[in-house]
Amino acid sequence: MTPSSKLIGTVAVGATVALALAGCAGSGGGEASEGGGEAPLETIDVNFGYIPDFNGTSLLAIAEDQRIWEEHGLNVTTSSFTNGPLQIQALGTGDLDFGYIGPGAMWLPASGQAKVVAINTLGQADRVVAQPGIDSVEELAGKTVAVPEGTSGDMILTLALEDAGMTKEDVNLVPMEPAAIVAALSSGQVDGAGFWYPALATVKQQVPDLVELADNTDFEDRVAFPTAFVAGNEVVDEDPEKTERVLAALRDAIEFRYDNMEETIQLTADFLAIDAAQVEADAGNVQVLSLDEIDTWTEDGTIDTWLSGMNDYFVGAGKLTDPTDPSTFYTGDLFLAAGQ
Repeated sequence: MTPSSKLIGTVAVGATVALALAGCAGSGGGEASEGGGEAPLETIDVNFGYIPDFNGTSLLAIAEDQRIWEEHGLNVTTSSFTNGPLQIQALGTGDLDFGYIGPGAMWLPASGQAKVVAINTLGQADRVVAQPGIDSVEELAGKTVAVPEGTSGDMILTLALEDAGMTKEDVNLVPMEPAAIVAALSSGQVDGAGFWYPALATVKQQVPDLVELADNTDFEDRVAFPTAFVAGNEVVDEDPEKTERVLAALRDAIEFRYDNMEETIQLTADFLAIDAAQVEADAGNVQVLSLDEIDTWTEDGTIDTWLSGMNDYFVGAGKLTDPTDPSTFYTGDLFLAAGQ
C-alpha cells in the first residue's frame, strides 16, 4: 500500500494554543478534588533520547513549547545522541526510558532489545554518495567507503550494493561515527559513504560536486524507511502508566506537527539552537504522516507490512537470523489505546 502522505512545506501556520499545566491526561485524568474539579496528575519523570535533526527532534520541540508534557503529567529530560543504536543501548541499561531510531536501527527492536511504541515519519534523507569522478555504485569497487554501522546509512549502502550485484566485501568498508564521516568526506579521506541529510549538506559546503549514487526512493517498491520512537522493554512491561502518558503526548505532538509545519520547523530550530533554514532543508527530506494515517495503517496492517519487509532485508543483511513477527516488537495496540 502506498501512503498518500503530506510532504513538508505544504501546510499553513496555525495559531499557537496555550495548553493548561494541569488537567485531564490521555491516561484517564486525575481524581476529583474537594472543590469538585480534577486534581492535577502526579508527575512522572521520563528520560527521552533524540537525534538532533527534524525527524528525531520535532515532536520533542513541540511537546516542550506547547506544554504537552505538562498536560500529561510528565517531567521529561531529553538527551542528544548521534544514532539509534546508542539509544537502544541506553534503553537496555535503564539510562533512557524512550528514544528515537531511524530505519537502519529497526533490527534492534526486532531482535528483542526494545519496543517500537510509535511510528514517526518516513525517511527520505539517506544517500550513497561518492567523491567527484565516481559516477556509479559499481565504481566504488575496491574503494574506501564509510558507513555508520547499524543505521539507515548502512541500510541504503547495502541495498545499493545489492542492486549493483555487489556486497560490502567488494568495497573497503570503514565503520565511522557520523561526525567522522563528515570530516572524512569533506577532506577526501574516503571515496564514498552511506550517509544522510542534513549532515551531507555540511559536506557539500566543502565538496559541492559530491555525487549522489542512490537514495531512498530507489528502493521504495521493496522497503519502507519508517522512523520511530522506542521504549525499553521493562518500561513497556512494568510501567503502563508512563507508557500510556508518553504515547498520548506524542499523539498530540504528531497532530500539531501535521497541522503546523512552518511553526514546527521554527520550534525545532529553536530547540536545537540552529538556523530555521537548515531545519527546513532537512525537513524537505522527510515524509510526514498524520495521526489518522498512522492509526489507520496500524489498524489495517500496513505498518506491519513495512516492518516485515525490513525484517526480510535485515535477515539478508545478516542482522537477524530469522524474520520476526512485528506484533512482538511494535506495540501498535498501545499507541491506539492512548488515543481513546
